[in-house]
Order: sequence, then structure tokens, then C-alpha cells
Amino acid sequence: MKPKSKILIIAGSDSSGGAGIQADIKTVTALGSYAMTAITAVTIQNTTGVQSIAPINPKEISNQIEFTSKDIRPDAIKIGMLHSSKVINAVITSLNKIKIKKIILDPVMIAKGGAKLINDNAINLLKNRLIKKVNLITPNIPEAEILTNTNINSIEDMIYAANILLTLGAKNVLIKGGHFNSKFVQDIFVNKKEIKIIKNKRISTKNTHGTGCTLSTAITTFFSCGKTLKKSCELATKYVHNAIDSNLNYGEGYGPINHLNSIIINKKFK
Repeated sequence: MKPKSKILIIAGSDSSGGAGIQADIKTVTALGSYAMTAITAVTIQNTTGVQSIAPINPKEISNQIEFTSKDIRPDAIKIGMLHSSKVINAVITSLNKIKIKKIILDPVMIAKGGAKLINDNAINLLKNRLIKKVNLITPNIPEAEILTNTNINSIEDMIYAANILLTLGAKNVLIKGGHFNSKFVQDIFVNKKEIKIIKNKRISTKNTHGTGCTLSTAITTFFSCGKTLKKSCELATKYVHNAIDSNLNYGEGYGPINHLNSIIINKKFK
């Protein structure tokens, strides 16, 4: 098959393959598009947690973005882990140069095991500058709490936090509800015109490593192919739900989800 679109992913790597760049490439590929990367950091981690983070020089991050895009122009960009103010400034400068219209931001701040992946100065810069440059921001509840300085304990709180992000300059917000202890997972899509609750039955498993990275990249892929943002969120949520439902159970900690769940191999390799 021929790829439907081209996606540039700006994010950190995950040596265990469940999250970050590795999850992003798998997601884009599984959904039928072509993945390119600009790696912001190399993380040493597995399902039990993050051991260390080796940052990439901001200039080299910019070089990856600009040199890659000059040759193969992406239809959309997904932004994940940006760990410092210098990295965020470098990414903003590069985005201004390459002028891609479809950009999704996953404000990665805390790893599944609890490790903090971004400093306070970078959080402020993300809020004040980067959020205005993207079509959609996809925080989970802890990230939305950090970005809005609020406590989120209900659907109403999620909508309130989303509206704060809109006042900060976000065009569209998807707050992910997976951190609530409830029978259903409810994600909230909000912009100035509408509110949409995307509801899925909760799957009882600890193996959810990489769900945030995967969801934002799936949204980017559907969006790059011409779907509306709301429809892209709905389709991406369904893809992630099915990926969790596979329950791979790899590793001793929070295992990865199955990015290949959407693929049917109909060719025999000899």
C-alpha cells in the first residue's frame, strides 16, 4: 500500500519501545502513513520506570526538523516531549520557518511511573508561546492541572480547565480522562464552539504504557488525511482502546499497548 500522508514527529525516544518516538512511528505506520522524526531526548527506560534522560542539543533538534522538512514536506506535525526552554524555543523557531499548518501538541510532563520529564521554565514557555501555534493540545488530567493551576475531580472540572487553556490561546483542547477511577473513560474535546465527550468502557489492565503518545499521534495521522479534528479524536480514541484491549503483558511494570492491532497482513512472505 502507498502511505496516505507524511507525519513529522518531534519527541523523545523510549528504549523499551512502548512510548515516545518508537510508539509514534508504530502508530503512524499502523494507520497507513509515513513517519519522520526529530528526536529531542534519548530516555533510558523500561516498563518499570525511567532510569535517565539524555537531552539532544537544541540546535540539532532544529536541524532535524528543518533539514527533513526541506526534503520531504510533512502534511502534519506531532510534538511530544520537550524537556527545556531552549528546546521549546528551538522548536518554535523551526516551526516558524517550515510553516506547516496542522500541528498537534501532547504536553508530555510526567512518565507513567511518575518521573518528571520537563522543568518549570519550560512549562511556562509552553503555556505562553507554543500553545498558540498548534491546532490541538492533548493533556491528561495531571498535565491539565499543571497547565491551568487547578484541581480536576470531575467532568465539569475538565471542561473548566479546557476553557482556561482556550483563554491561553489554545484553538482546541482534548483532556484525557483516563486518570479517573471510573467504569468509563471520558475524554473531553473542547473549543469555543462545542464540547464533545468521547466515552469508552474502561479496560481493567495495568498495561497502558504509551497511551498518551499513541493517542496524539493517531489524532495527527487521521487529521493529516483530511478528517476534522473532532473526528480524528474519536477515531484515535477507538484505535487506542483496541490497542489497550490486546493486553500484551510485556515486562514487569506498566506494559505497552498493541500498536499493531489495526493491521491485517494479507500477504504471505516466502
